[in-house]
Amino acid sequence: MSNQEDTKSDQVLVQEVRAGNRAAFTMLMRRYQERVYWSARRIVGSHEEADDIAQETFIKAYMALGDFRGDSSFYTWLYRIAVNLSLNSLRKKQVVNYLRDSPVLRKILPINEDPERLLELKELKSRLEAAVAELPEKQRAVFVLRYHDELSYEEIARILKTSVGGLKANYFHALKKIQAYLKDEIHPPHTAD
Repeated sequence: MSNQEDTKSDQVLVQEVRAGNRAAFTMLMRRYQERVYWSARRIVGSHEEADDIAQETFIKAYMALGDFRGDSSFYTWLYRIAVNLSLNSLRKKQVVNYLRDSPVLRKILPINEDPERLLELKELKSRLEAAVAELPEKQRAVFVLRYHDELSYEEIARILKTSVGGLKANYFHALKKIQAYLKDEIHPPHTAD
């Protein structure tokens, strides 16, 4: 790739792809393939799966490039495709591998150093994964992007095309649902005998 081609803006490259220049799309791929891969990897937790998602992201982007209106940056649009494909993958598997041994656990359930409590938390990991897998799609997306990717609400709003207020509400509800689910698992409601 020449220095001149390397400095072309995403918008110029998109226009060139639309005009039939496939090499321009290769330049876009080279520019963003690592970022797309790591975004998917953080969500799905698996190298092989993230690699597949990254490839699928670029295929889908190439096929849908005619629909790209430029309301957001090319990378935001591409990132949204990668996130949606990653969430779809999680939904199919009903597993949330990215939570294993994650600081997210400490934010949801305070951890003390009591060995019995640590064992209890280990047993709850599968329950936590199930709780996150049951979240509605928007809440799960906000939860993943906010906690794992550590994106700001403003960045998430651009990616998911929604308001910051709505995102904060989705995040709050996701946390409350997960906490309630886990609380019920630790202390099941008593029934009258």
